[in-house]
Amino acid sequence: MTVWKRMWRAVGAWPGFTPVARSLVGVDRWLGRITRGRVVALGMAPSLLLTTTGRRSGQLRSSPLQYVRDGDDLIVIASNWGGPNDPGWAWNLRADPRARVLLDGSDVAVTAHETQGADRDHLWQLITDQWPGYQAYRTRASHRQLRIFRLTPGEQAVDE
Repeated sequence: MTVWKRMWRAVGAWPGFTPVARSLVGVDRWLGRITRGRVVALGMAPSLLLTTTGRRSGQLRSSPLQYVRDGDDLIVIASNWGGPNDPGWAWNLRADPRARVLLDGSDVAVTAHETQGADRDHLWQLITDQWPGYQAYRTRASHRQLRIFRLTPGEQAVDE
């Protein structure tokens, strides 16, 4: 394991990490936009900027998220920092699975598919290998299952 990965895991395990990280989401979203997805999560983890259509408002909503790759697909988890409810972007994807991702300077159309069963179990392992902090989020959100979405590129997506 690289020094950077060990450091990232230690930071994520720190009990004060969640409130500090939550306070930086606006900065993270801004960085993602101006760098066209090249810098998200303050450059500390593989991250993207997901744009969904608000299920109630119809407005475009952008969220900086960590991801892992599974083949060509991008995998994201609706942890909401271990909060009691799913994040808004997850509700938006369930209402309209078409979305856009800014990643490494590219704007990619994706379609979201919520994972289940063995696929979900496999992806949970990939995600927690990258960011063990999700285990703590799962513990905090014990009354709900953290949803995992597979974002498949190249399918019809929301227009900006």
